Amino acid sequence: MRDLVKQLLGRPDDDRRVRRATFRVARASAAQASATIFLILRRMRAPLIVLITIFAVGVLGLTLIPGQDADGGPLRLSFFDAFYVMSYTATTIGFGEIPVPFTYSQRMWVTVSIYLSVVGWAYAIGSLLALLQDRSFRSALALQHFSRKVSRLREPFLLIAGHGRTGELVGRSFDRLGRRCVVLDLDQERIDRLELGSYVSDVPGLAADARDAGHLAVAGLGHPCCEAVVALTNDEEANLTIVMAAALLRPELPVIARVTSRTIAERMQAFGSPSTVNAFDRFGDHLRLALRAPAAYQLKTWLESGPGAELPERGAPPATGRWVVFGYGRLGRELVTDLRAEGLEVTVVEVRPTDADGADVLVGDGSDPWVLAQADLDRAVGVVAGTDNDTTNLSLVAAARRSNPTVFVAVRQNRPANAPLFAAMEIDALLVPTEVVAHEVYAQLSTPLLWRFLREMPGLGEEWAERMVHRLTEVCGTRLQTLWKVRLTAREAPALGTWLVSGGATLGALLRSPEDRDEALHAVALVVLRQGIATLAPDEDFALRPGDEILFAGRAATRRALSTTLVVHGALEYVLTGRRVPSSWAWRKLSQNRRPSPDAAAGGSS
Repeated sequence: MRDLVKQLLGRPDDDRRVRRATFRVARASAAQASATIFLILRRMRAPLIVLITIFAVGVLGLTLIPGQDADGGPLRLSFFDAFYVMSYTATTIGFGEIPVPFTYSQRMWVTVSIYLSVVGWAYAIGSLLALLQDRSFRSALALQHFSRKVSRLREPFLLIAGHGRTGELVGRSFDRLGRRCVVLDLDQERIDRLELGSYVSDVPGLAADARDAGHLAVAGLGHPCCEAVVALTNDEEANLTIVMAAALLRPELPVIARVTSRTIAERMQAFGSPSTVNAFDRFGDHLRLALRAPAAYQLKTWLESGPGAELPERGAPPATGRWVVFGYGRLGRELVTDLRAEGLEVTVVEVRPTDADGADVLVGDGSDPWVLAQADLDRAVGVVAGTDNDTTNLSLVAAARRSNPTVFVAVRQNRPANAPLFAAMEIDALLVPTEVVAHEVYAQLSTPLLWRFLREMPGLGEEWAERMVHRLTEVCGTRLQTLWKVRLTAREAPALGTWLVSGGATLGALLRSPEDRDEALHAVALVVLRQGIATLAPDEDFALRPGDEILFAGRAATRRALSTTLVVHGALEYVLTGRRVPSSWAWRKLSQNRRPSPDAAAGGSS
């Protein structure tokens, strides 16, 4: 399968042919879904035919039944007069008889027409009300409204499949950054919550199956402004289908999918190169990083949380000793592997007999006092409560703290509603799978340079991470402010062109205030990317070059001040030389006219 997909995605001609074919299928599915409303309207065909027939028979009868004029002679209504009479009669308006009073025969016919029209209107209105209550009609109407909103988007947006707790966190994080999102989810209640949520921008949402290529196409997969696809459903097979569809329809788009199974992750890798996020695997990696380098873990957690996050406390997990892991499920397997990789002794407590990769296994219920006594928590340095039941995990934490108050506790929280209970327990390391996935998706898509920084930062050592945390707290305080990227190009930094080419441009000279050049801007350069090579936390003497990409962390006011320096030539001149240069053409002309000529200056001096 992998070789077949690579062949399809590798050859340009076949690639174009496959993409054209799949796009035709997607467009056909989307058009069929959007046209459903017109197919449903066929259910109104019979009521409309009945109503039109009653109206036509009434008009025909009025034209055929003769009346009398003022002289007693015969008088027949024209088709227009008959149509006019039936119009105000059938609609219960009742203007009166024209052009002369009706005969008894005509009045009898009008009476019959009135009752027939009432029956026809009742039938038509009843069918219309039933249609409006029909689920398929409302779904088709919502689909058409959704497709119009998506087609009108003219700015980059993120396609989120699955709007549970993880999708909601991702959507709100990007909404705070001013980025747009489009949501697909099977649950109608989750889509309804989009209207009630405190989003800054309008978030189009549709209750539909994201595994359908037509629904993905309607949601904007083929839209030129779609910048990424995120598969966050609770069904791993559905996430695999979404990854497959995105790889075939838009192979150039970045795709991030949530997984819990290594098998599903490997199957996803057969389609392009999607990024997979396993919350349990990531928590194990974070725990290993916290064991080796607490400051690096603190910095990583802070930056992943995004702007507005408080600086987390720096923990001190034990690097030696014995750990007890309760539950050998998906989380337990990952943690046992990671802890043993750090050379730590591990004891696993599991209800069912299992082979824990060489670790000691104690078979029994972790809530049983006898099992807790056998686990010997008094001599353990760390305890992991990793079952899929929050009540069990909380009771395990209480028992561990009662036996050993100094033990390091790592806990898995399964339900968001139990967050206050876990917060009251003062957990040393808390795993909330939804938050782990949301933070990593944010780090990868919000700013790719941030993801590059987070991946390479642990390799620079603990002392470097401590200095970096100190620099950031000096600039931002304990609450992370703004993260932004700057490209040193003619479009984004037109004022810097000549200065960059000269070779004397430095980062320290750039980060000066355009109001007072003696004051440094409150910003920290996290990483500079040049031709694919990243330089983390460059110093003030770092030489800048055209085309560099820089990720800054700092205050919003600093971002505005730096933007002025990048765009306004006069601001850059003042920052570099201290000389005030008029910015506008008119002021420059006035300044030149007000300057004394060299001869006048010489005469005045003599």
